[in-house]
Amino acid sequence: MEIRITQGIEAAPEAVLIRKAVFMEEQGFENEFDSVDTYAFHAVLFTDENIPAACGRLYSNDSKCFIIGRIAVLKPFRGKGLGERIVKALENKAREQGGHETELSAQVRAMGFYEKLGYSPFGEEYLDEYCPHISMRKKL
Repeated sequence: MEIRITQGIEAAPEAVLIRKAVFMEEQGFENEFDSVDTYAFHAVLFTDENIPAACGRLYSNDSKCFIIGRIAVLKPFRGKGLGERIVKALENKAREQGGHETELSAQVRAMGFYEKLGYSPFGEEYLDEYCPHISMRKKL
């Protein structure tokens, strides 16, 4: 397996396809893409057969904190640790960029996944479109 990290969504068309499939078609989100996509780093995990299977993005809101988001794994590839691999690759990219911590907005139902990776919740739950989310952070 290989993870490719590029900057700007135009350099990661596979991420667009994965996010449309998971967040828009499967989960019903409508506002999936935003201006952050134009400058964020996008990670795409390819299987050994060169099939794009998972993705995520990373950007900075200041010089030391980086935001991880849009972690998605296509249904046939779930349960194989690919989401964890994407998160760790993005954390490594944040470290390379001088980041000291990462934050993310987790769907509440995925909170346990992020807690296993060292993230801690903070603040109150909130709705993103119709879906309950919680902010989480991790020191790198």
